[in-house]
Amino acid sequence: MIQRSACRVRHLVKSSILGSSKFKVGVMLKIALASCYELYDHLNIYVRRDLTYLPTCFLGVVSNGGDAEYADVVWNNLGFGLMPADYMYTTKCSVGEKFVEGKVLPYGNIELSPSAGVLNYGQGVIEGAKVCRGENGGILLFRPEQNAIRMQVGAERMCMPSPSVELFVDALKQTALANRRWIPPPGKGWLYIRPLLIGSGPILGVAPSPEYTFLLYASPFGNNYFKEGALNLYIEDEYHRASRGGSGGVKSITNYSPVLKALTKAKGRGFSDVLYLDSLNKRYIEEASSSNIFVVKVEERSILVEELMDVDEVFCTGTAVGVAPVQSITYQDKRVEYDMCAKQVSVELLAKLVGIQKGLIEDTWGWVAKIY
Repeated sequence: MIQRSACRVRHLVKSSILGSSKFKVGVMLKIALASCYELYDHLNIYVRRDLTYLPTCFLGVVSNGGDAEYADVVWNNLGFGLMPADYMYTTKCSVGEKFVEGKVLPYGNIELSPSAGVLNYGQGVIEGAKVCRGENGGILLFRPEQNAIRMQVGAERMCMPSPSVELFVDALKQTALANRRWIPPPGKGWLYIRPLLIGSGPILGVAPSPEYTFLLYASPFGNNYFKEGALNLYIEDEYHRASRGGSGGVKSITNYSPVLKALTKAKGRGFSDVLYLDSLNKRYIEEASSSNIFVVKVEERSILVEELMDVDEVFCTGTAVGVAPVQSITYQDKRVEYDMCAKQVSVELLAKLVGIQKGLIEDTWGWVAKIY
């Protein structure tokens, strides 16, 4: 298993070896996507090409709604905030059992024992997937199998059973179809689906939960995760994002609350996000609070924090973040500004990524799953 703190930050080299601009962007896109999904370099594992189908259980939902009907939302004002869609998907299993197909229910609160494993010991992992409307009105998912595989890797680390790839992908599709009126019009944003896998059974001693819940809900958001577009990052040298031997290599729910103190402090000073250093040497850059980071200048290797002062371009990547250019980085009260007027790799990369996701650019890797 790859530990996040041990992962080398992926960097991109400007070199004549890469050849044409088109080839460079294609190579960088593969590297960035591997980073976004925190997986390995063999990106095509478990990729299926027979994903175009309409579950019979949603024929009624589709006929009653239809592409002409949208939720009452001002689509141009969407940010990244919670706006719960109509339905959620849920299924449960006990230790020694396997998850079976769940049910789609109206979005609402769930009931948990006060002694649930997730409440007492943080036993849980999360995922994030984006759904969009193509220009032709079709509903598209992006690399859902990779989300399923990442959840399986995280579940194994947290001693939890996990849904099969097929069940996971089907749950994403059912959630998207049930909430299709919340999918923004073409070009206006995305429907973000949040899969949760939690230890929902009661437990008092420090041990795995006896029961688990797999749950998905959805919320629309706009094209930009960060309101400001270009980011101003603050390098944190007191608090750390992850440590060796920990659970930083998986999308555990316990990985996110520790960033809140540093993030709140940084935002209070006007910064967009925090960039963390490695916990062992406190000299190498690792990642931001909810995204990965790329540096355009040097070869793929660990990068000293001082080297950020002399690079051509920096940008962050993530499932929700997409590709976000960095305008400045501040470290120990020293601020470096990056040239936002120059031709940027991040702009080319984002254009190609979104083009593939929305069906505007040919999907030669089989990443896009058409739901309807």
